[in-house]
Amino acid sequence: MGTLYLIVASTLWGILHSLLASHAVKDAARRAFGPASDRLFRFSYNVFSVASFFPIFLMLFTFPDQPLYTIPEPWVYISVLIQGAAFFALVAGVMQTGPLEFAGLTQLAGLQPETAPKLVTDGLYAYVRHPLYTAGLAFLWAWPDMTINRLAVWVVFSLYFLIGAWFEERKLLKEFGEEYAAYQARTPMFLPGIKFNVERK
Repeated sequence: MGTLYLIVASTLWGILHSLLASHAVKDAARRAFGPASDRLFRFSYNVFSVASFFPIFLMLFTFPDQPLYTIPEPWVYISVLIQGAAFFALVAGVMQTGPLEFAGLTQLAGLQPETAPKLVTDGLYAYVRHPLYTAGLAFLWAWPDMTINRLAVWVVFSLYFLIGAWFEERKLLKEFGEEYAAYQARTPMFLPGIKFNVERK
């Protein structure tokens, strides 16, 4: 039963997280609260995401569970290296796009530049279009100790990453148009050398 609760909670979190990031919700917030919503939206979104994930985190580590496997030595060192590389890739990706802006602090302080948003295509983004998702997936699946509850949550989050990337592609195509379409055509989505593109509509 605990595994089912985790699946439902993780799925609802992913759906709500994606809906709140949509242009429709942002536009609705702008109509309801005016221009001030642009300053508050990203920070509020991040705070809500972390706060709403906390119950899942508690359930994951407190509900009764059963082990599935533990990666033995020396292979466990490889999994640890993969997780370390994934962690540094996550940090590098956030730093590249701007950590304060990513957290919503730049917008909250009213320091958002007046210039149009810039599409980032260098650094990690020159290899894959969604390096944060790639690093997140690598970090999850390189986990050295797998349990039933952990596997269930990992599967849900992996689907969330894949589906979320699909919706993000559509948003970026709408925002950047031909610039993103050209970037999309030359750069793989998740893995270098493996391309998967979203149809443009």
